[in-house]
Amino acid sequence: MPKILIKTQKEIERIRDCGALVAETLARAGEMCKPGVTTQEIDNFVKEFTLKNGAIPACLGYNGFPKSVCTSVNEVVTHGIPSSYVLKNSDIINVDITSILNGYHADSSETFFVGEPKPNASELVAVSRECLFEGIRVCGLSNARFSDIGAIISGITEEHGFSVVRDYCGHGIGRSFHENPLVLHYRQMLPGPKIEQGMVFTIEPMINEGIHKTRLLADKWTAVTADGKLSAQWEHTIAITPHGVEILTLAR
Repeated sequence: MPKILIKTQKEIERIRDCGALVAETLARAGEMCKPGVTTQEIDNFVKEFTLKNGAIPACLGYNGFPKSVCTSVNEVVTHGIPSSYVLKNSDIINVDITSILNGYHADSSETFFVGEPKPNASELVAVSRECLFEGIRVCGLSNARFSDIGAIISGITEEHGFSVVRDYCGHGIGRSFHENPLVLHYRQMLPGPKIEQGMVFTIEPMINEGIHKTRLLADKWTAVTADGKLSAQWEHTIAITPHGVEILTLAR
């Protein structure tokens, strides 16, 4: 496996600073997720708020991505492109924000309910959140390996009759948007690398109501569930510190 970059305390501080801004941006964007609001309006806010606070929207122009935030509605698994789509009552929407502040990235997402959620959506979103935080928890265990993340997440989703997306994963993060390692959210046959102090990476499980398979739309970005059923995702950027696991994308 290619080298996993180990971050210094100063670098982790920089990512934490960026993470606090991302958390605030995400919370404010989440408040906008109401019936009648377009996903383009959310993108406009994220871009303006990020720039106003001295940061850069990392998604904008990244490998040609045309917007400042990913807005993934209902069956969209990831990389949904903001548009004139008007949010409707009972939609679910994942808002995924990555910013660059003082040369360092931080990445976080949350799935929000638009109006009154349907029962199946409530369970799916709750399970996806549980998967994230249980994945974070195992990173702090003695001798933890990256494969432990996928094992715990797979167990939770199987218990609820859902599935874990395999086409997309978490990743290391720092000066670059995507660094090693790849953080797989599904069960693997072999043990992965050890999780060590100084590593900074995202955990971002995408949990599908139906089968785990996805398909890519003609825009070459938007990934949707292959069966058209719902998908939900939560994400944090975390660091492995001398004191254990720290979530870096939290509001101050």
